[in-house]
Amino acid sequence: RYYDQLCSIEPKFPFSENQICVTFTWKDAFDKGSLFGGSVKLALASLGYEKICVLFNCGALASQIAAEQNLDNDEGLKAAAKHYQFASGAFQHIKDTVLSALSREPTVDISPDTVGTLSLIMLAQAQEVFFLKATRDKMKDGIIAKLANQAADYYGDAYKQCQYKDTLPKEVFPVLAAKHCIMQANAEYHQSILAKQQKKFGEEIGRLQHAADLVKTVASRYDEYINVKDLVDKINRALTAAKKDNDFIYHDRVPDLKDLEPIGKASLVKSTPVVVPLSQKFTDLFEKMVPLEVQQSVSVYNQRKADLVNRLIAQMREATNLANGVLASLNLPAAIEDVSGDSVPQSILNKSKSVIEQGGIQTVDQLIKDLPELLQRNREILDESLRLLDEEETTDNDLRTKFKERWQRTPSNELYKPLRAEGAGFHNILNKAVQADGQVKERYQSHRDTIALLCKPEPELNAAIPSANPAKTLQGSEVVNVLKTLLANLDEVKKEREQLENDLKSVNFDMTSKFLTALAQDGAINEEAISVPELDRIYGSYTQKVQESLKKQEELLKNIQNAHQEFSKMKQSNNESNLREEVLKNLAVANDNFVELVANLKEGTKFYNELTEILLKFQNKCSDIVFARKTERDELLKDLQQSIAREPSAPAIPLPTYQATPAAGSKPAASSTPTPAPRTIIGTKPQPPARPPPPVISAASSPSSTSAASGTAAAPPAASPAASAPTTNTAPSQPQGPPYPTYPGYPGYCQMPMPMGYNTYMYGQYNLPYAPSPVYQNPGQAPYPGPQQPGYPFPQQPYYPQQ
Repeated sequence: RYYDQLCSIEPKFPFSENQICVTFTWKDAFDKGSLFGGSVKLALASLGYEKICVLFNCGALASQIAAEQNLDNDEGLKAAAKHYQFASGAFQHIKDTVLSALSREPTVDISPDTVGTLSLIMLAQAQEVFFLKATRDKMKDGIIAKLANQAADYYGDAYKQCQYKDTLPKEVFPVLAAKHCIMQANAEYHQSILAKQQKKFGEEIGRLQHAADLVKTVASRYDEYINVKDLVDKINRALTAAKKDNDFIYHDRVPDLKDLEPIGKASLVKSTPVVVPLSQKFTDLFEKMVPLEVQQSVSVYNQRKADLVNRLIAQMREATNLANGVLASLNLPAAIEDVSGDSVPQSILNKSKSVIEQGGIQTVDQLIKDLPELLQRNREILDESLRLLDEEETTDNDLRTKFKERWQRTPSNELYKPLRAEGAGFHNILNKAVQADGQVKERYQSHRDTIALLCKPEPELNAAIPSANPAKTLQGSEVVNVLKTLLANLDEVKKEREQLENDLKSVNFDMTSKFLTALAQDGAINEEAISVPELDRIYGSYTQKVQESLKKQEELLKNIQNAHQEFSKMKQSNNESNLREEVLKNLAVANDNFVELVANLKEGTKFYNELTEILLKFQNKCSDIVFARKTERDELLKDLQQSIAREPSAPAIPLPTYQATPAAGSKPAASSTPTPAPRTIIGTKPQPPARPPPPVISAASSPSSTSAASGTAAAPPAASPAASAPTTNTAPSQPQGPPYPTYPGYPGYCQMPMPMGYNTYMYGQYNLPYAPSPVYQNPGQAPYPGPQQPGYPFPQQPYYPQQ
């Protein structure tokens, strides 16, 4: 069923790498893989590749089902032969189509050589099944020998095809060779029985000797694959008995093997062709979906059919309206029914009854009242659909103006062109419907009073019709009888026409299959060449009936007018009778108008209801695309905001000159990014970096300095010679801050002592922006401890800027 479904959808969906790209991956059926590489597999975006691989599995499964059958009964033998032949057909079909279906070299398992060999192997096994069936049914030995010889021939050909090719598993080769020998031995054995029956005892022995050699070869070479002990015993027993009889009785010469006549062949098997559907339970999931070309052709065909049907129906309706108008102008059939001159004619009573049964004037009023509501509903749906498009388009234009070239997506005004064209078409349809509604209302108003008169009871209707002198003298005359006959024939034509109209509407013929066949055969569809003859075949008889009906009506109307002229001459004419006849004519016309108005109004109501469904689908389409555009807009806005946030807000600010370039003889300025604190290395004693030696201070400040130094965790190592340059108490050449900035976690370095009177830039004690140095502590004041960073036990170090 899956294979059938693939075949069904292949012409309906454009499966390719550029359109519907579905990748199918299959592994080589006979490749066992390697330790590092794995199994060989192939992935292609091709539905033909998927079909071939699935059909390969169908053939493989069919062969497995056949191999599992019980070959001891007829049902098992029949099932095995059927499935082997199906498998052979599947592999043969792959061999014929694989290269054209794929755009590259296939894997080894589905290559033409491999599947060709597999097809032959399946045929050989199916032939062997027929040999077993013939043996079981004890058919003639000559036939059995031919069946076995044909099976041996199939096995031999299969062995030759794959003997020098590494396409099938190695276990297949000895089995094929053994089967060839076994079937050849069976053929020789049964042919020997036939030779014995023909008194050819030497030939019997020669064939049995050949059969014994064959099974001996199988037993010695292929015993691990096939057990032939029973066949060996049977052949040896027959050979021993034949030799004994020939030695003691017949003394017939045993011919050489090359002198024996070849055994004939009889093939009872053939590959079952692959015919879709393969499964009897298959149901196409996409039955109503057809290729685009077919769909377009069906659409054009349906339009042709609709035009033809509408034209025929319009011709019949126009003819009916013409007949009714002619009869109403002649006041028929009321004129020939009005015998008393003061009662309502029966035809008028029938018309009045029909109008009342259909609801009368109230029905027309209600239908006209419903039309504006239906129209308004459709307008609201259409306006709401277009409003959604307008709002989204406005938003898109605003964002495009704001972000300019960054707003990279299809403009809404271009994307919505098909939808807006469709909406404009709906607007035109509604406008035309409004015009048609106006015409119907105008026509109703002109005949409303007469229709209302028809709805009244018979006494009121009779009172409204003027009375006149009776025309009893005309009753029973020949002209009246002719008119009645002609009117009856015209009524019969009208009834036939109504039935013909219903038949025209009910005719339905699906052209999909014909277009699909044409597309499959020619690769293209000539819709006109197919549709026009088909429409002529289907509707030709109906067209002929319509023309006959029109011609018949034309003759009847002509005869009715001629007969009415004679009737008018014979009829007594006066003012009262003319007035009565005029009223009766108006009532007949009112009935015809009522029927036509009700039909038009019901058709208009149906039109508006169907248009509502179409407009709702259009609204859903607009809503869906607006929602998709909104989602796309939100994602694009998010990406734009993220990209804007990652952009630098301002260019890098250059440092002042006095910070960027240090003065001569002074230390370089500190880097804007502090050097991270050193990390402790486990297993080694933490060593702080070298620093310059402490400054020489006076004896008076020694105790405080010692006290401050003792607060550190460990004594620093000696400075290197390069770092222990002698310092002198000289004033700086320019104003500057502390030469050693404090780093968090390390106390600042001691301030160099400077003469107070000489250093004009020295800060006072109370306006110092940092903690006072221990050198300038007041007498008796404890030293100011520097901030300590937890986790670093070694002394705090000064910060040196990176060079």
